Amino acid sequence: MEFIKKLFSPITATLSYIQNHFKAMIFLLILFLIFAPSSERDLIPNNLQEINLVGPLMEVTEVLTQIEDATTNSHIKGVLLCVDSPGGAVAPSVEIAYAIKRLKTVKPVIVYAKGTIASGSYYASIWANEIIANPGSMVGSIGVVMQGADLSELMQNLGIRSQSVQAGKYKKIGTPDRAWKDYEVNELNKVIQGTYDMFTKDVASARGLDIKKRDIYANAHIFTASQAKDVGLIDTIGVAYDARERLVQLSGVSKPVWNKEDKFDIWIKKLSATTAVTLHTYFPSIILK
Repeated sequence: MEFIKKLFSPITATLSYIQNHFKAMIFLLILFLIFAPSSERDLIPNNLQEINLVGPLMEVTEVLTQIEDATTNSHIKGVLLCVDSPGGAVAPSVEIAYAIKRLKTVKPVIVYAKGTIASGSYYASIWANEIIANPGSMVGSIGVVMQGADLSELMQNLGIRSQSVQAGKYKKIGTPDRAWKDYEVNELNKVIQGTYDMFTKDVASARGLDIKKRDIYANAHIFTASQAKDVGLIDTIGVAYDARERLVQLSGVSKPVWNKEDKFDIWIKKLSATTAVTLHTYFPSIILK
């Protein structure tokens, strides 16, 4: 009898384990069914990355993370940056531009302008290997603006008066409770012009353009894709298919496997950026526009 027990002990131990951990095993089975690869193709690492730059550029941490991950991921052989953005704040635009510049040193980057690539979003794209624009896209608007609402009349109607204590002549520059004074406008112009000089110098450097002729391709001009190609702001006119094929060619991959961003995530990103821009309309900030 003891011999029989020892003989069947592995089976009884297994059955006992299943009985004691049945719920946990069911849970693990459900997780496996949810996250298991649906096909053999899913087991193949992505070798091309598509990153979307959409909506106003205010908060770009997620995009920067995607770019940095693509830079260090040895499986990724090339990146397609799909742009449809009217621009945004200066610092976020510069952050993306220099992240793309770093990425380009280790693998090819193609920018595809699928709608609007203007101002800050154009700045973000300048150091790509190539910029390909949809025939119906809008390109350019290389300029800088600082805007803010004058709420003084509204405040007066509501019986509201602001008060503050500050040190420094220019400390209340951009306040929305009154019209800006001439010396304040002059001070802001100094900052705006400095930012514009930085913007145009980087564009000229990245695109191989003559900075002395910046009034032709900058000066906040807005171009069609064809006009932008004529002044040197883009390289090729094409559609998404052409941009993907060009990246495949530059990356040298024989069997492209794309890692695309979820459409819902793109929508959430655009909604968040639009909300940020609404706030910036009433609270002054320097915008590439």
